[in-house]
Amino acid sequence: MKNKLAIFDLDGTLFDTGEVNYLSYKQALQQQGYALDFEFYTKECNGKYYKEYLPNIIDNPPIELMETIHNQKKDLYASNLGAARVNEHLFNIIESLKEIYYIAVVTTASSKNCSDILSYFNKTDLFDLIITHNDVHKVKPDPEGFLKAMTYFSITAENTIIFEDSEVGIEAALRSGAAVFTIAKF
Repeated sequence: MKNKLAIFDLDGTLFDTGEVNYLSYKQALQQQGYALDFEFYTKECNGKYYKEYLPNIIDNPPIELMETIHNQKKDLYASNLGAARVNEHLFNIIESLKEIYYIAVVTTASSKNCSDILSYFNKTDLFDLIITHNDVHKVKPDPEGFLKAMTYFSITAENTIIFEDSEVGIEAALRSGAAVFTIAKF
């Protein structure tokens, strides 16, 4: 029986999806009459929860509008997956860890978008557990998703490693008490 856990973030860690998410949100916002600049998106939005940054694009948006835009983005996501890049080095590490570690994804992405990208690149079967924003009450920087994965496998923080790229993800990982590996651009 395994007694170690490796947790991986999705966007920016396993996959460079900056352009995929940007294109999907840009198209969704355009459908509602708003514009989105790539530089603004990468600096202010990437890696954050949509309810945090959509108010920086739309002045005082009603929750219904944010939900509409986010749902449109999720529907557009699969059509933009060709712009994603796979972190092959990290997937090689996952393959080598799989014998002694449980492998999990903890992401603020939706279940649909997470499933779409893992399926698109035939990577779903590598993971023993997938936790998305649909599975938690509090998203990163809260460590709930990481703690939920540890609880699921009955693995302590001392026996867990987390791979993250964003500020909010790294903060959540550190708050979980696990060892944290920061992924820079690949």
